[in-house]
Amino acid sequence: MKKYTDSGKKDTRSGFGAGLTELGKTNEDVVALCADLTGSLKMDEFKENHPERFYQVGIAEANMMGMAAGMTIGGKIPFTGTFANFSTGRVYDQIRQSIAYSGKNVKICASHAGVTLGEDGATHQILEDLGLMKMLPGMTVINTCDYNQTKAATLAVAEHQGPVYLRFGRPKVANFTPENQNFEIGKAVHLQEGTDVTLVATGHLVWEALQAAEKLHEEGISAEVINIHTIKPLDNKAILDSVTKTGCIVTAEEHNYLGGLGESVSRVLAKNAPTPQEFVATQDTFGESGTPEQLMEKYGLNANAIIKAAKKVISRK
Repeated sequence: MKKYTDSGKKDTRSGFGAGLTELGKTNEDVVALCADLTGSLKMDEFKENHPERFYQVGIAEANMMGMAAGMTIGGKIPFTGTFANFSTGRVYDQIRQSIAYSGKNVKICASHAGVTLGEDGATHQILEDLGLMKMLPGMTVINTCDYNQTKAATLAVAEHQGPVYLRFGRPKVANFTPENQNFEIGKAVHLQEGTDVTLVATGHLVWEALQAAEKLHEEGISAEVINIHTIKPLDNKAILDSVTKTGCIVTAEEHNYLGGLGESVSRVLAKNAPTPQEFVATQDTFGESGTPEQLMEKYGLNANAIIKAAKKVISRK
């Protein structure tokens, strides 16, 4: 089986910062807005290089979304930056009315998503944002797995016409996908071929799925691993082609099992090919304060949880 190497742990938010910096140099229509979290969103370099295209709106996220929507009318491509909790829940009405309903070309860039935000606790650890965003008509929803993929996604969404929700995280995680990769919105990435079970993962759980596949291989279980970086539009073909071969599937995400990737996958299966499925996700709960590692363990969001789910779903075939 193919093994993936961690080239050095990096935070995905820094991948966003690197992509935004590159866009600043190559696309004069790109503008950036931030709600008092420039350093946390790694937008400092864009601000320093292009102060005339950077807008610090302060702790006024709703105003930021309205400003961004207005800027698109003049042909600008606004990238908004704040924590995922403030990028979605706090400003849902503004996104719905001013951006999604109007089809505005705004890129909503959200850091510190999920329980891996860590010690800041449940009030900041949003676990329902993917659901909130995917339910909005016309909204593209992306959840990247490492630094390199986040940088590539940032560059790609600038070329995409229409509203986008781009989700990434705070901690340093394995950086294992290719540098300077081609990021294709809506196209899943096959990481590992397998015949016994399909492991479909997104965000920080992709690396965990790869680790799970290695351990399963040692036990004689062949796991196919697919990186679903785009939650909407979902790559239905990749999912259906895989389960046709394996006959069962595990979905893994740092999100509530209600409304996330797993629910989208189950819809595809129900309509096309009913298949046994297990969900690795938070189980309708809020998070709490702790280190990312402690929280991933407590809420069952790691390789061991994926292995357990894989064995269970295989038994259901």
